[in-house]
Amino acid sequence: MGFDLQKKDFDKDFVWGVSSAAYQVEGAHDIHDKGPSIWDSFVESKKNVFNGHDGKIACDFFYRYEEDILLMKQMNIDNFRFSLSWTRILPQGYGKISQEGVDYYNKVIDFCLECDITPWITLYHWDLPQALEEKGGWTNRDIIGWFEEYVKLCAKRFGDRVKHWMILNEPMVFTGAGYFLGVHAPGKKGLKNFIPAVHHASLCQALGGRTIRSLIPDAMVGTTFSCSQITPYSKKSKDLLAAKKADALLNRLFIEPVLGLGYPMDELRILRRLDEYHRPDDEKNLLFDFDFIGIQNYTREVVRHSYTTPYLKAKIVKATKRNVRTTLMDWEVHPPSIYEMISKFNQYTAIKKLIITENGAAFKDVVSNKEVHDPLRKSYLQSYLDQVYKAKKDGLKVDGYFVWTFTDNFEWAEGYFPRFGLVYVDFETQQRIVKSSGKWYSRFLNNGVSL
Repeated sequence: MGFDLQKKDFDKDFVWGVSSAAYQVEGAHDIHDKGPSIWDSFVESKKNVFNGHDGKIACDFFYRYEEDILLMKQMNIDNFRFSLSWTRILPQGYGKISQEGVDYYNKVIDFCLECDITPWITLYHWDLPQALEEKGGWTNRDIIGWFEEYVKLCAKRFGDRVKHWMILNEPMVFTGAGYFLGVHAPGKKGLKNFIPAVHHASLCQALGGRTIRSLIPDAMVGTTFSCSQITPYSKKSKDLLAAKKADALLNRLFIEPVLGLGYPMDELRILRRLDEYHRPDDEKNLLFDFDFIGIQNYTREVVRHSYTTPYLKAKIVKATKRNVRTTLMDWEVHPPSIYEMISKFNQYTAIKKLIITENGAAFKDVVSNKEVHDPLRKSYLQSYLDQVYKAKKDGLKVDGYFVWTFTDNFEWAEGYFPRFGLVYVDFETQQRIVKSSGKWYSRFLNNGVSL
């Protein structure tokens, strides 16, 4: 079936853009007085990341931001979601301010605006200052004060021009992968780290929203959540229960407290350990009425009962074992998942706006005659967009769509192996090549007209 949609088929105020993150693209890891982040430290152990890759140079966006933003403009992209590096602004996480770091982000913001591109800033996209991690990081309740200082500074320095803000990026991932499984920075493991990290991240999420709103009254304030459609492996009661638990952990853990629904402790009894970290007023301080919620969907997960899996008694059945189409991340290509997640979040009636703040795919890209032909990525984006449009037509709330990502970049523990970009990056020369998927997205944003 062909792809017939055009941008004009969506509402006039539907938001289109691309997303990125500081550590994944900026490079310039130790320029001026920038302090190390947990990812700067994590990559030092070469065993933590595919082939020992690191983000020291990445896409060199620190020096090439004008080139990349001009390319966005050329490609009809008028909304750019990017994150701020906490340690580029506050090298130790609090206290001394780096004027060079502040000046850098002022230049990026100003150049976006000069190019008629709206900046959407993510305040925290996983690169916690290492100096704060040495004090316990997200497991230390003091992070509430550290985070508030950082957010206030960003609001005061950039809020006169930036009106679109996202507080946290995927708290389930940075707490789960970083503080329970140990496969992401800072590499901590176990419930003793995960449980307090969850609670403190939830408190910071709401506090960040209140702080931005108090200092930038006309701001549009959101936060973002990873989410995956959860399908039980069979209709057996144990598999159904396993899927329910996985859904509570992966899709409900961070959205429900902010809406006043509390943590999903009924499905996940292990979360009752959160009670020991609760203090008076925490329940109230978990709440914030966000202007929008960002959801980030790539795939679905099939879940079955697993007696040997501690706490959850559930495990994911890998896509590669299910004989389904997959991306380079071994994620199933399952377009209905994005419809299902839009539908699921629409059930939270308190959500005002819902924006797809990330969706995309990694496939093997080959440069041939100075071009990159990537029909699988183009097909992926089109099939997921079809589902977004279907949700819109069915009367579900969905107000924007951001592709992950603009350029190929450093993909965390997977290094530079999986390429998600609309634009190919030769990491040896830093040459950019707009892929065929990027050319398609550009035409789509221009209602079918080529550049």
